[in-house]
Amino acid sequence: MRIYTIQYLYNGESRTHQLELKQTALTIQDAAMHLLQLHFGDGENSLIMPTADSTAEEILEQAHLIGITGIEVRQ
Repeated sequence: MRIYTIQYLYNGESRTHQLELKQTALTIQDAAMHLLQLHFGDGENSLIMPTADSTAEEILEQAHLIGITGIEVRQ
């Protein structure tokens, strides 16, 4: 298991989130999807979440539209 630290801005406010995953790398778009689930996964409006076949660009664009920006991943 590896621990990944994600630093990002949420509505302009600096935040940090840690994930422990089996995978050997965490891409920015995968980090964005985790953050979308963190902030909006329990919401009633599932339209906020990207679809399973969304491209990396679409995932990042959706994150940006709802206030998640400046994503950096550190191991």
